Amino acid sequence: MQKIHQKGFTLLEIVLVVTLIAILAGIVIIAINPSKQLADSRNTQRKADVNTILNAVYQYAIDNNGALPASVPNIASCSSSVTTISKNEICKTGGLCVGLVDLSSLTNNGRYIAFLPYDPKSSTTNGTGYLICKDGVTNRVTVAAKNSENDIIISATK
Repeated sequence: MQKIHQKGFTLLEIVLVVTLIAILAGIVIIAINPSKQLADSRNTQRKADVNTILNAVYQYAIDNNGALPASVPNIASCSSSVTTISKNEICKTGGLCVGLVDLSSLTNNGRYIAFLPYDPKSSTTNGTGYLICKDGVTNRVTVAAKNSENDIIISATK
């Protein structure tokens, strides 16, 4: 009598391997947390955009004997302490939410900035997603990202 040797895997072995791969994939996806990683990358872009806008405003001021663009709203409550205010309070105070601000003087001929950056997650039909104001006393300009994620406040004052 001859022994028959079958090549291949049993159904039980295949099911166990597939289950093990699924469990490992689930653990890896949870550990990586792609939604947090994406939110962090968008926040990094917002930080860069805030600094870009602020630098363009100050380059404009340097070329115009310290005069800021006329469209930047003059708000007394706008100060360097804005970073300690929660993201929702920034808009409630009226200090930074003053409607759409025309900063075309910065983008004319691409001298200070080629184009105003848009928030990575906002639509282009309702502004850029960034807020700007100046303190009437010190002429300090604050730029903030109103759509930041993970409860991070993104603003810069110069």
